[in-house]
Amino acid sequence: MTDVLELLAVAKRAAAAGAAVLATRSAAGSSGAGLEVSNKGDAGDWVTAFDVAAEEAVRAAITAARPHDTITGEEHGTTRPKEPSGYRWSIDPLDGTTNFIRNIVYYATSVAVAGPDGAWLAGVVHAPALGRVYSAARGHGAWLEVGGQANRLTGPVPGRAGLILATGFSYDPATRSSQLGSLPGIMDGFADVRRLGSAALDLCLVADGSHDAFGERGLNEHDFAAGALIAEEAGCWVRRPKLQSPVDGGPEDHDRLSAWTCAGPLELSGKFPI
Repeated sequence: MTDVLELLAVAKRAAAAGAAVLATRSAAGSSGAGLEVSNKGDAGDWVTAFDVAAEEAVRAAITAARPHDTITGEEHGTTRPKEPSGYRWSIDPLDGTTNFIRNIVYYATSVAVAGPDGAWLAGVVHAPALGRVYSAARGHGAWLEVGGQANRLTGPVPGRAGLILATGFSYDPATRSSQLGSLPGIMDGFADVRRLGSAALDLCLVADGSHDAFGERGLNEHDFAAGALIAEEAGCWVRRPKLQSPVDGGPEDHDRLSAWTCAGPLELSGKFPI
């Protein structure tokens, strides 16, 4: 079994490589001019040349350190070596692409790795515009690095008034309508809601206590892989979709649209639909 701290070191290097690409974004303002923007099918589901270049940088860093690992990425799908190790990486080179296009600072490179049994072992969310690096290795806690200073994360503040719920909404119109319909019931007990546009960072902000809870339906694996582990290692209750298989990841699309990814204190777990 590979040491989880070794995996975390690789994840940090890989996420830094992706974030370095994102950090070269010019000051094009909110127009996104020069970013080579295109649409992947759903309204609002954008991809830029930076998504692709960042994924290639992340993949290169992982492959250089671990050539026998499988890699699943948002832009290039799953690649398997001839002699797979059983470890699989799940990467989102640019979580928060719409924010990135419009020069809104909530975007990040997300990198996580699962072991042969499908358990998530290490994850990093590197947000270059915020100057924040969130990370976790299973059994070793969750951490936030800012300006070279690392602090351990312990989740939301117990007993705090004015609870804030973080969420997001699907590009699929039917799923989005259902999400909006369930929101009033979920909001009972919360004072306000935030929608930042990056599920990876939303989960990390639960881990650092900025949000009190997060719940979103229909996420892809690469959206939650690193952030959910970081929240979990910060002591949060976490629900994430089960993998279709350790080798292939998942879940299937029809299951994904109905599955919830949630994080927060245990006492708030009953707020979210099953």
